[in-house]
Amino acid sequence: MSAPDDPLVEISDLRFSYNDVPVLRGLSLSIPRGKVVAILGGSGSGKSTLLKLIGGQLEPARGWVRVAGRIVHKLPTGELYALRRKMGMMFQVSGLFSDLSVYENVAFPIREHYRLPEALVRPLVLMKLDAVGLRGARDMMPGDLSGGMARRVALARAIATDPLLVMYDEPFGGLDPISLNQIAQLIRRLNDALGLTSIVVTYDVSESLKLVDYLYVIAEGRLAGEGAPEALLASDDPYLRQFLHALPDGPVRFHYPAPPLAETLRLA
Repeated sequence: MSAPDDPLVEISDLRFSYNDVPVLRGLSLSIPRGKVVAILGGSGSGKSTLLKLIGGQLEPARGWVRVAGRIVHKLPTGELYALRRKMGMMFQVSGLFSDLSVYENVAFPIREHYRLPEALVRPLVLMKLDAVGLRGARDMMPGDLSGGMARRVALARAIATDPLLVMYDEPFGGLDPISLNQIAQLIRRLNDALGLTSIVVTYDVSESLKLVDYLYVIAEGRLAGEGAPEALLASDDPYLRQFLHALPDGPVRFHYPAPPLAETLRLA
């Protein structure tokens, strides 16, 4: 797969800092419609920050994010909220409302965005829960769910309003192998069945390679590589080889930069 001709999300020369700490340093990429795209990178590489910029929670210092033809940070509040109705989000730790049942969690975005009678809300919620295999758990509370079940409820909530774009922030973190595989298959299956566009932000290389159509790898806020999974796996780039094959030696060092130990001890 080559770079998309008709992207749903376009990102150009994106720069962002927290106070004086740069996070994104001129990032540019495109997300094609109807595909599952992974954005990979180590901890602190700017992946979650990128999702907040796409959703308009943060404003870039330079560059822009365009979603469905609209530059996100230039939209008035009302138009930004209207665009967000077309986005679903599965948060890093599920983000379920602990005092609401499974049913009420999935119903929440439908009620928040649309004035529908409960006679219509109910079948919509039950269909979304059925899609993730949890229709029978609709009356359970989040505290009674396993980690994998909570992620599946979060996924049902993310697709509750039939969005154009669904973003997944570390969807595989902390899951056992069975639950992890279930979530990965659901992301792929729901994307294809519902005609979604999906952005999966993660550092889990092995699952991403089996799941996605296209990969972007970012390092220190810049694009380190992009391409189809098999192409990146075959890359000779030192950073890509180390990251994608989990090699202990390479550009990413174990020791944080410091003077030699003997010198430090002499100065102590």
